[in-house]
Amino acid sequence: MNVPPPGRPKAGPVKHGGGKADEPSSPPFPERGAGGKLLLCGDIGGTKTLLGLADDGGLIVDRRYANANFQDFASLLASFLADTQTDAARIDGGCLAVAGPIADDGRCARLTNLPWHIDCDALSSRFGLPGLRLVNDFAAAAMGAVNSSAAHLLTLQRGEPLPGAPCLVVGAGTGLGMAVVLPQDDGWRILAGEGGHVAFAPADAQQMALWTFLQARHGRVTWERVVSGPGLTAIHEFVAGVNLPPDEIAAQASVNPEGAERRSLELFLAAYGAFAGDMALACLARGGVFLAGGIAARLLPLLRQSGFLAAFNAKAEHADIAARMPIHVATDPLLGLQGALHLAPRHT
Repeated sequence: MNVPPPGRPKAGPVKHGGGKADEPSSPPFPERGAGGKLLLCGDIGGTKTLLGLADDGGLIVDRRYANANFQDFASLLASFLADTQTDAARIDGGCLAVAGPIADDGRCARLTNLPWHIDCDALSSRFGLPGLRLVNDFAAAAMGAVNSSAAHLLTLQRGEPLPGAPCLVVGAGTGLGMAVVLPQDDGWRILAGEGGHVAFAPADAQQMALWTFLQARHGRVTWERVVSGPGLTAIHEFVAGVNLPPDEIAAQASVNPEGAERRSLELFLAAYGAFAGDMALACLARGGVFLAGGIAARLLPLLRQSGFLAAFNAKAEHADIAARMPIHVATDPLLGLQGALHLAPRHT
Protein backbone atom coordinates (compact mmCIF):
# COMPACT_ATOMS: atom_id res chain seq x y z
CA MET A 1 0.00 0.00 0.00
CA ASN A 2 2.84 2.41 0.79
CA VAL A 3 4.47 2.06 -2.63
CA PRO A 4 5.49 5.17 -4.56
CA PRO A 5 4.28 5.49 -8.14
CA PRO A 6 6.45 3.93 -10.85
CA GLY A 7 9.17 6.22 -12.14
CA ARG A 8 9.74 7.89 -8.78
CA PRO A 9 12.67 7.00 -6.54
CA LYS A 10 11.71 5.14 -3.41
CA ALA A 11 12.17 7.03 -0.18
CA GLY A 12 15.44 5.87 1.27
CA PRO A 13 17.66 6.81 4.16
CA VAL A 14 18.71 10.44 4.13
CA LYS A 15 22.35 11.36 4.39
CA HIS A 16 22.25 14.75 6.02
CA GLY A 17 24.70 17.14 4.53
CA GLY A 18 25.07 19.96 6.98
CA GLY A 19 21.64 21.58 7.20
CA LYS A 20 21.83 25.32 7.77
CA ALA A 21 23.44 27.59 5.23
CA ASP A 22 25.84 29.14 7.72
CA GLU A 23 27.24 25.78 8.84
CA PRO A 24 30.34 24.25 7.21
CA SER A 25 29.47 22.21 4.15
CA SER A 26 29.82 18.45 4.08
CA PRO A 27 32.12 16.88 1.47
CA PRO A 28 31.16 18.00 -2.04
CA PHE A 29 28.04 16.29 -3.29
CA PRO A 30 29.54 14.88 -6.52
CA GLU A 31 31.68 12.49 -4.42
CA ARG A 32 28.45 10.71 -3.44
CA GLY A 33 26.81 10.38 -6.83
CA ALA A 34 28.97 11.61 -9.67
CA GLY A 35 27.67 11.33 -13.20
CA GLY A 36 24.07 10.23 -12.65
CA LYS A 37 20.84 12.15 -13.12
CA LEU A 38 19.26 13.80 -10.11
CA LEU A 39 15.92 15.03 -8.87
CA LEU A 40 15.63 18.37 -7.07
CA CYS A 41 13.07 18.61 -4.29
CA GLY A 42 12.19 21.44 -1.97
CA ASP A 43 9.99 22.36 0.97
CA ILE A 44 9.65 26.15 0.94
CA GLY A 45 8.02 27.72 3.96
CA GLY A 46 7.59 31.24 5.23
CA THR A 47 10.72 31.23 7.40
CA LYS A 48 12.87 28.33 6.21
CA THR A 49 13.52 26.27 3.11
CA LEU A 50 14.69 22.68 2.81
CA LEU A 51 16.26 21.63 -0.48
CA GLY A 52 17.46 18.18 -1.42
CA LEU A 53 18.85 16.09 -4.25
CA ALA A 54 17.94 12.49 -4.90
CA ASP A 55 18.92 9.60 -7.11
CA ASP A 56 17.08 6.33 -7.64
CA GLY A 57 17.83 5.29 -4.06
CA GLY A 58 16.19 8.33 -2.47
CA LEU A 59 17.49 11.54 -0.90
CA ILE A 60 21.28 11.75 -0.79
CA VAL A 61 21.84 15.31 0.36
CA ASP A 62 19.77 18.05 1.96
CA ARG A 63 20.30 21.58 3.20
CA ARG A 64 18.26 23.90 5.37
CA TYR A 65 18.29 27.67 4.80
CA ALA A 66 16.83 30.66 6.63
CA ASN A 67 14.77 32.56 4.07
CA ALA A 68 15.63 35.90 5.68
CA ASN A 69 19.19 35.51 4.36
CA PHE A 70 18.06 35.65 0.72
CA GLN A 71 16.36 38.20 -1.48
CA ASP A 72 14.42 35.60 -3.43
CA PHE A 73 14.19 31.88 -4.04
CA ALA A 74 16.48 31.99 -7.09
CA SER A 75 19.29 33.33 -4.91
CA LEU A 76 18.70 30.57 -2.37
CA LEU A 77 18.73 27.91 -5.08
CA ALA A 78 21.99 29.30 -6.47
CA SER A 79 23.51 29.03 -2.99
CA PHE A 80 22.31 25.44 -2.66
CA LEU A 81 23.83 24.41 -5.99
CA ALA A 82 27.11 26.06 -5.00
CA ASP A 83 27.11 24.54 -1.50
CA THR A 84 26.61 21.05 -2.90
CA GLN A 85 28.86 21.66 -5.92
CA THR A 86 26.09 20.40 -8.19
CA ASP A 87 25.98 20.98 -11.94
CA ALA A 88 22.39 21.96 -12.74
CA ALA A 89 22.70 19.99 -15.99
CA ARG A 90 22.54 16.80 -13.93
CA ILE A 91 19.06 17.66 -12.62
CA ASP A 92 16.46 15.71 -14.55
CA GLY A 93 13.27 16.88 -12.84
CA GLY A 94 11.95 17.89 -9.50
CA CYS A 95 9.19 19.18 -7.28
CA LEU A 96 9.00 22.24 -5.05
CA ALA A 97 6.44 22.27 -2.24
CA VAL A 98 5.41 25.86 -1.59
CA ALA A 99 3.61 27.38 1.39
CA GLY A 100 1.24 29.37 -0.74
CA PRO A 101 -1.26 29.15 -3.58
CA ILE A 102 -0.18 27.57 -6.87
CA ALA A 103 -1.36 29.14 -10.13
CA ASP A 104 -3.93 27.16 -12.10
CA ASP A 105 -1.33 26.28 -14.74
CA GLY A 106 1.02 24.94 -12.06
CA ARG A 107 3.93 27.04 -13.32
CA CYS A 108 4.24 29.71 -10.64
CA ALA A 109 3.38 30.39 -7.01
CA ARG A 110 3.47 33.12 -4.40
CA LEU A 111 4.30 32.42 -0.78
CA THR A 112 1.61 33.46 1.66
CA ASN A 113 3.90 34.80 4.38
CA LEU A 114 6.91 35.91 2.33
CA PRO A 115 7.14 38.28 -0.68
CA TRP A 116 8.61 35.61 -2.94
CA HIS A 117 7.35 34.69 -6.38
CA ILE A 118 8.50 31.34 -7.75
CA ASP A 119 8.33 30.96 -11.52
CA CYS A 120 9.33 27.65 -13.09
CA ASP A 121 10.06 29.21 -16.49
CA ALA A 122 12.36 31.81 -14.92
CA LEU A 123 14.21 29.12 -12.95
CA SER A 124 14.59 27.04 -16.10
CA SER A 125 15.98 30.01 -18.00
CA ARG A 126 18.48 31.00 -15.31
CA PHE A 127 19.73 27.58 -14.25
CA GLY A 128 19.03 25.42 -17.30
CA LEU A 129 16.68 23.23 -15.30
CA PRO A 130 13.94 21.07 -16.81
CA GLY A 131 10.39 21.89 -15.88
CA LEU A 132 9.79 21.59 -12.15
CA ARG A 133 6.49 20.67 -10.56
CA LEU A 134 5.02 23.05 -7.98
CA VAL A 135 2.67 21.72 -5.31
CA ASN A 136 1.16 23.04 -2.12
CA ASP A 137 3.34 22.31 0.89
CA PHE A 138 0.65 20.33 2.66
CA ALA A 139 0.10 18.13 -0.39
CA ALA A 140 3.78 17.21 -0.10
CA ALA A 141 3.46 16.65 3.65
CA ALA A 142 0.49 14.36 3.02
CA MET A 143 2.42 12.35 0.43
CA GLY A 144 5.36 12.12 2.81
CA ALA A 145 3.13 10.93 5.64
CA VAL A 146 1.44 8.06 3.81
CA ASN A 147 4.80 6.91 2.45
CA SER A 148 6.62 7.14 5.79
CA SER A 149 8.55 4.13 7.02
CA ALA A 150 7.55 2.44 10.27
CA ALA A 151 10.57 4.08 11.91
CA HIS A 152 9.01 7.49 11.29
CA LEU A 153 5.50 6.66 12.49
CA LEU A 154 4.33 6.56 16.09
CA THR A 155 0.98 4.82 16.54
CA LEU A 156 -1.52 6.42 18.92
CA GLN A 157 -4.40 4.09 18.05
CA ARG A 158 -3.90 0.75 16.35
CA GLY A 159 -7.46 0.52 15.04
CA GLU A 160 -8.44 -1.90 12.30
CA PRO A 161 -7.02 -0.60 8.99
CA LEU A 162 -9.15 -1.32 5.95
CA PRO A 163 -7.17 -1.92 2.74
CA GLY A 164 -8.14 0.41 -0.08
CA ALA A 165 -9.90 2.89 2.23
CA PRO A 166 -9.09 6.62 2.23
CA CYS A 167 -6.39 8.03 4.49
CA LEU A 168 -6.56 11.41 6.18
CA VAL A 169 -3.58 13.64 6.86
CA VAL A 170 -4.00 16.62 9.18
CA GLY A 171 -1.30 18.94 10.38
CA ALA A 172 -1.27 21.77 12.90
CA GLY A 173 1.57 24.23 12.59
CA THR A 174 1.42 27.89 11.64
CA GLY A 175 -1.96 26.97 10.16
CA LEU A 176 -4.11 23.84 10.05
CA GLY A 177 -3.78 21.70 6.94
CA MET A 178 -5.84 18.76 5.77
CA ALA A 179 -5.78 16.36 2.83
CA VAL A 180 -7.57 13.15 1.94
CA VAL A 181 -5.27 10.60 0.28
CA LEU A 182 -6.75 7.86 -1.87
CA PRO A 183 -4.79 4.70 -2.71
CA GLN A 184 -4.46 3.89 -6.39
CA ASP A 185 -2.78 1.13 -8.35
CA ASP A 186 0.13 3.41 -9.22
CA GLY A 187 0.47 5.15 -5.86
CA TRP A 188 -1.73 7.80 -4.29
CA ARG A 189 -4.13 10.55 -5.26
CA ILE A 190 -4.16 13.61 -3.01
CA LEU A 191 -7.36 15.59 -2.48
CA ALA A 192 -6.31 18.78 -0.72
CA GLY A 193 -8.92 20.45 1.46
CA GLU A 194 -9.52 23.50 3.61
CA GLY A 195 -10.92 21.74 6.65
CA GLY A 196 -8.99 24.09 8.90
CA HIS A 197 -11.36 26.85 7.82
CA VAL A 198 -14.49 24.95 8.77
CA ALA A 199 -16.34 26.54 11.70
CA PHE A 200 -15.09 25.52 15.16
CA ALA A 201 -17.62 23.33 17.00
CA PRO A 202 -17.32 23.69 20.81
CA ALA A 203 -17.74 20.38 22.65
CA ASP A 204 -18.32 21.63 26.20
CA ALA A 205 -18.83 24.75 28.32
CA GLN A 206 -15.13 25.65 28.40
CA GLN A 207 -14.82 25.38 24.63
CA MET A 208 -17.99 27.45 24.26
CA ALA A 209 -16.39 30.14 26.40
CA LEU A 210 -13.29 29.92 24.20
CA TRP A 211 -15.52 30.34 21.13
CA THR A 212 -17.04 33.47 22.66
CA PHE A 213 -13.55 34.83 23.42
CA LEU A 214 -12.38 34.24 19.84
CA GLN A 215 -15.63 35.37 18.23
CA ALA A 216 -15.29 38.78 19.87
CA ARG A 217 -11.84 39.07 18.30
CA HIS A 218 -12.33 37.53 14.86
CA GLY A 219 -16.02 37.24 14.10
CA ARG A 220 -16.23 33.83 12.45
CA VAL A 221 -14.27 31.25 14.50
CA THR A 222 -12.64 28.48 12.48
CA TRP A 223 -10.79 25.39 13.65
CA GLU A 224 -7.52 27.02 12.59
CA ARG A 225 -8.13 29.79 15.13
CA VAL A 226 -7.93 27.06 17.79
CA VAL A 227 -5.78 24.21 16.43
CA SER A 228 -2.56 25.87 15.27
CA GLY A 229 0.46 27.59 16.77
CA PRO A 230 -1.34 30.96 16.93
CA GLY A 231 -4.37 29.07 18.20
CA LEU A 232 -2.39 27.69 21.16
CA THR A 233 -1.21 31.20 21.96
CA ALA A 234 -4.82 32.43 21.85
CA ILE A 235 -5.97 29.55 24.06
CA HIS A 236 -3.36 30.42 26.67
CA GLU A 237 -4.44 34.05 26.56
CA PHE A 238 -8.00 32.84 27.17
CA VAL A 239 -6.95 30.53 30.03
CA ALA A 240 -4.35 32.69 31.77
CA GLY A 241 -4.60 36.18 30.30
CA VAL A 242 -0.98 35.95 29.13
CA ASN A 243 0.33 36.01 25.58
CA LEU A 244 3.12 33.45 25.14
CA PRO A 245 4.64 31.80 22.06
CA PRO A 246 3.61 28.17 21.47
CA ASP A 247 7.07 26.73 22.18
CA GLU A 248 7.19 28.39 25.59
CA ILE A 249 3.71 27.14 26.46
CA ALA A 250 4.71 23.60 25.50
CA ALA A 251 7.98 23.80 27.45
CA GLN A 252 6.26 24.99 30.61
CA ALA A 253 3.47 22.43 30.24
CA SER A 254 5.98 19.59 30.13
CA VAL A 255 7.59 20.52 33.47
CA ASN A 256 4.59 21.80 35.43
CA PRO A 257 1.52 19.55 35.20
CA GLU A 258 -0.45 21.86 37.49
CA GLY A 259 0.24 25.11 35.67
CA ALA A 260 -1.87 27.21 33.33
CA GLU A 261 0.30 26.16 30.40
CA ARG A 262 -0.66 22.51 30.90
CA ARG A 263 -4.35 23.46 31.09
CA SER A 264 -3.99 25.43 27.87
CA LEU A 265 -2.29 22.53 26.14
CA GLU A 266 -4.93 20.07 27.34
CA LEU A 267 -7.63 22.29 25.85
CA PHE A 268 -5.65 22.57 22.62
CA LEU A 269 -5.09 18.81 22.27
CA ALA A 270 -8.71 17.96 23.03
CA ALA A 271 -9.77 20.35 20.28
CA TYR A 272 -7.16 18.85 17.93
CA GLY A 273 -8.53 15.36 18.58
CA ALA A 274 -12.11 16.47 18.00
CA PHE A 275 -11.18 18.13 14.70
CA ALA A 276 -9.17 15.14 13.46
CA GLY A 277 -11.98 12.78 14.40
CA ASP A 278 -14.64 14.87 12.67
CA MET A 279 -12.62 15.12 9.46
CA ALA A 280 -11.83 11.39 9.60
CA LEU A 281 -15.50 10.56 10.01
CA ALA A 282 -16.40 12.82 7.08
CA CYS A 283 -14.23 10.80 4.70
CA LEU A 284 -14.37 7.44 6.55
CA ALA A 285 -10.58 7.34 6.85
CA ARG A 286 -10.32 3.64 7.66
CA GLY A 287 -6.98 3.56 5.84
CA GLY A 288 -5.47 5.58 8.66
CA VAL A 289 -5.19 9.07 10.08
CA PHE A 290 -1.75 10.70 10.03
CA LEU A 291 -0.81 13.71 12.14
CA ALA A 292 1.76 15.79 10.28
CA GLY A 293 2.96 19.30 11.05
CA GLY A 294 5.49 20.22 13.67
CA ILE A 295 3.23 20.47 16.71
CA ALA A 296 2.22 16.82 17.10
CA ALA A 297 5.77 15.52 16.78
CA ARG A 298 7.05 18.01 19.38
CA LEU A 299 4.27 17.15 21.84
CA LEU A 300 4.49 13.35 21.70
CA PRO A 301 4.85 12.68 25.46
CA LEU A 302 1.98 15.02 26.32
CA LEU A 303 -0.10 13.89 23.35
CA ARG A 304 -0.25 10.33 24.68
CA GLN A 305 -1.39 11.51 28.10
CA SER A 306 -3.90 14.07 26.86
CA GLY A 307 -7.57 13.93 25.91
CA PHE A 308 -6.73 13.80 22.19
CA LEU A 309 -7.85 10.20 21.66
CA ALA A 310 -10.96 10.53 23.80
CA ALA A 311 -12.03 13.57 21.78
CA PHE A 312 -11.19 11.83 18.49
CA ASN A 313 -13.38 8.86 19.38
CA ALA A 314 -16.25 10.80 20.99
CA LYS A 315 -18.56 10.42 18.00
CA ALA A 316 -21.79 9.29 19.65
CA GLU A 317 -23.45 6.60 17.53
CA HIS A 318 -20.37 6.45 15.27
CA ALA A 319 -17.80 6.05 18.06
CA ASP A 320 -17.15 2.46 16.99
CA ILE A 321 -16.18 3.62 13.49
CA ALA A 322 -13.79 6.21 14.91
CA ALA A 323 -12.19 3.64 17.21
CA ARG A 324 -11.40 1.41 14.22
CA MET A 325 -9.39 4.15 12.51
CA PRO A 326 -5.62 3.81 12.96
CA ILE A 327 -3.93 7.04 14.12
CA HIS A 328 -0.23 7.70 13.55
CA VAL A 329 2.08 10.64 14.21
CA ALA A 330 4.50 11.29 11.35
CA THR A 331 7.85 12.17 12.94
CA ASP A 332 10.21 12.50 9.95
CA PRO A 333 11.76 16.01 10.12
CA LEU A 334 12.11 15.89 6.32
CA LEU A 335 8.48 14.90 5.75
CA GLY A 336 7.72 17.64 3.21
CA LEU A 337 10.98 17.03 1.36
CA GLN A 338 10.27 13.31 1.12
CA GLY A 339 6.76 14.05 -0.09
CA ALA A 340 8.05 16.42 -2.76
CA LEU A 341 10.41 13.68 -3.89
CA HIS A 342 7.51 11.26 -4.37
CA LEU A 343 5.69 13.89 -6.44
CA ALA A 344 8.68 14.84 -8.61
CA PRO A 345 8.41 14.04 -12.33
CA ARG A 346 11.36 12.88 -14.39
CA HIS A 347 12.07 14.28 -17.84
CA THR A 348 14.38 11.64 -19.31
